[in-house]
Amino acid sequence: MNYKKKISKIKSEAKRAKLVIVTKNQQINNIQTIYNLGERHFGENRVQELLNKHKQLPKDIKWHMIGHLQTNKVKFIIPFIYLIQSVDSMKLLKKINSSALIHKRKVNCLLQIKISNDKSKFGFESKEVIQILKSNYKSEFPNINIRGVMGMSSLTSNTDQIKCEFESISQILNLIKSKNKILSIGMSNDYKIAHEAGSNMIRIGSYIFKE
Repeated sequence: MNYKKKISKIKSEAKRAKLVIVTKNQQINNIQTIYNLGERHFGENRVQELLNKHKQLPKDIKWHMIGHLQTNKVKFIIPFIYLIQSVDSMKLLKKINSSALIHKRKVNCLLQIKISNDKSKFGFESKEVIQILKSNYKSEFPNINIRGVMGMSSLTSNTDQIKCEFESISQILNLIKSKNKILSIGMSNDYKIAHEAGSNMIRIGSYIFKE
């Protein structure tokens, strides 16, 4: 199955969700091929890879930062990043806001919520996100536009557990004070479950690129 068929299959199964192509460990020519099919939303896990790919690929690509972002690397991506999906701490939120102010930008962000039982995963606790969203965050972080929430399910074959985790994060979306709210849940192995739970953004890489 080629890229075009795989992308069409995903879009038919998750009709209301925006597809973000995850480019982790992928060669430039593979990404360019998918770009040529009309895709414009791409996600990267590592800052250095993101910088390299941004430099070499067309500038109308809408880049998403989807991996853990260290505060000392924020300044490198702020000039061009479309959406930072992995905002997982107040420290990072403050750093993005100050860096965006320097670049005179208002940066789109998602708050990453830890819904997985995997200790290696990053993210806010649900109660922390609720506290932020109920606060006057727009005045505290004027250079950040909180567009929604993101989460990653546990690495398990238990679909009921995954569904429960996704549904827990979808309920928090109602607190977002923004139009066109984003619920970014669902990856290659669980995007169908995420779609049923209300996801409107999915992050797919391995399914598309796997031979």
